[in-house]
Amino acid sequence: MQYSDYLGHESQISGIEEHRLVGGRGDGMRLLEVRNGKGLECTVSADRCADISRLTFMGRNMGLFSPSGYVAPAYYDDEGLGWLKSFTAGFMTTCGLSAVGSPCTDEGEELPLHGRISNMPAEHIWWHREKDELVVEADVWEAQMFARKLQLHRKIAFSTEENKLTITDTVENHGDTVSPVMVLYHINMGYPLLSEKAEVVIPSVKVTPRDDHAAKHISTHLTVHKPTAGFQEQCYYHEFTDLGKAKIYNPDIGLGLAITFDTKQLNSFCQWKMMGKHDYALGLEPGNCTPDGRDVMRKEGKLSLLTPGETKEFSFTITFFDDLAAWKNA
Repeated sequence: MQYSDYLGHESQISGIEEHRLVGGRGDGMRLLEVRNGKGLECTVSADRCADISRLTFMGRNMGLFSPSGYVAPAYYDDEGLGWLKSFTAGFMTTCGLSAVGSPCTDEGEELPLHGRISNMPAEHIWWHREKDELVVEADVWEAQMFARKLQLHRKIAFSTEENKLTITDTVENHGDTVSPVMVLYHINMGYPLLSEKAEVVIPSVKVTPRDDHAAKHISTHLTVHKPTAGFQEQCYYHEFTDLGKAKIYNPDIGLGLAITFDTKQLNSFCQWKMMGKHDYALGLEPGNCTPDGRDVMRKEGKLSLLTPGETKEFSFTITFFDDLAAWKNA
């Protein structure tokens, strides 16, 4: 007998449902609620680049939900640091596509913090069930007249056999000129996964502090502290050989996760450490650039470019654990 014989509807075990928010600055936003039937549940925010706003595992929260809360794209502020006003953070926010990091001016173009793509709604979003996966696909555009025309096609595959998800993004240049392409996946650990009891492992071959302040604390860069008033954020850049990896586990709740990625696609990794009260987060952030700004990437000869008609693919996998031994062996 198949297990399906026990079910009135497949959604008893797993599935995806679409909802809309009512009220506040998120009024009307489309949300896809995903359940894989193994303990992994998350929310895909269709009107915010199909990013992952909430994620729970075995009923416990894993990500950061910022004081901004849900914010619809209409409230996006593209001046300077205005991006922070609509930074929900969530479990994952995509930074890019034509700019990542600090506001700057590059080749006469004024660029805001972390680019626009995270505030762009999906033009087309759909989901389907495959043999052992629930798959969300979305098309998101960063395009305008007399300017670049980039399309992001996102595929999020949620396993129904184990607790893991894989995000695969394909960026295509539909314009007639060469365009920069920058991506950074702002993956945010939050309480109760994140606390002073959490263990963080980043097996990189080299660690570089972003600035003098971070350099002063490099001996404790993997240590998670209690929420601290007035904490000044610290960033560290990690280098790997072939496989990029970062892990966190909290014995207090018996849960953890591991992020893995191909460094040929995503050749940068930023560890963002923010231990402030109410701004308590640890960012584990693979990307194809650092968050220093597009002008810096260009000056350093590290800026990735897309010719007309060219595509680039970026992918990473996150696996979730409720067993310490399995996490250690991941």
